[in-house]
Amino acid sequence: MRILVAEDDTRLARLVERGLAAEGHDVQVAHDGEEALFLAREALPDLIVMDVMMPRLDGFECVRQMRAERMDTPVIFLTARGQLDDRVKGLDLGGDDYLVKPFAFDELTARVRALGRRAAGAEGDVLTSGRVSLDVRRHETSVDGVAVDLSPTEYRLLEHLMRHVGQALTRQAILSAVWGFDSEPEPNAVDLYVHYLRRKLGDAVAIATVRGVGYRLDRAV
Repeated sequence: MRILVAEDDTRLARLVERGLAAEGHDVQVAHDGEEALFLAREALPDLIVMDVMMPRLDGFECVRQMRAERMDTPVIFLTARGQLDDRVKGLDLGGDDYLVKPFAFDELTARVRALGRRAAGAEGDVLTSGRVSLDVRRHETSVDGVAVDLSPTEYRLLEHLMRHVGQALTRQAILSAVWGFDSEPEPNAVDLYVHYLRRKLGDAVAIATVRGVGYRLDRAV
């Protein structure tokens, strides 16, 4: 999964980042609430580990704004606060789980896995848009029931677009989601692979160019 860790304690953030990366996750770190909110919007992570007490914008307000903008990314609050009122507030604002410092790293990874399973179950195994179907479990793509051969990068790009139908995605957000936070693809990689998808899928799916922003997969074709 692509995980955003929002934590102003640089030592703890580094430990969590390394631990989650060792579990096979693609991890990005923010050290204050405003940076966390920006990356939540731009990088579209699959899950956020969110500290509450952060400079510039606290974790509660960050999640409140995310939910107001209809971002449903799962959030685990990670904080030294252990009072019941704070736990209730965090969950009421839209948090999905709450872990109090100090914590065992095994418990954090177990909660990450649990939220990952929940999100996967909610999304289902097959994504559809227009005449295109994408079987997540089988890693297969088809148009009108006929299989289409996509490269791994083409598949990841199509899956990302299909998970965000109707949403204008910036090129940087697509790069982070499809190529990874730490990769350095060619500057025109997104444009090139959108071209590949359009060529292979034809009019079966509508990938619109959003001038000055990036791309959007339209709901109807």
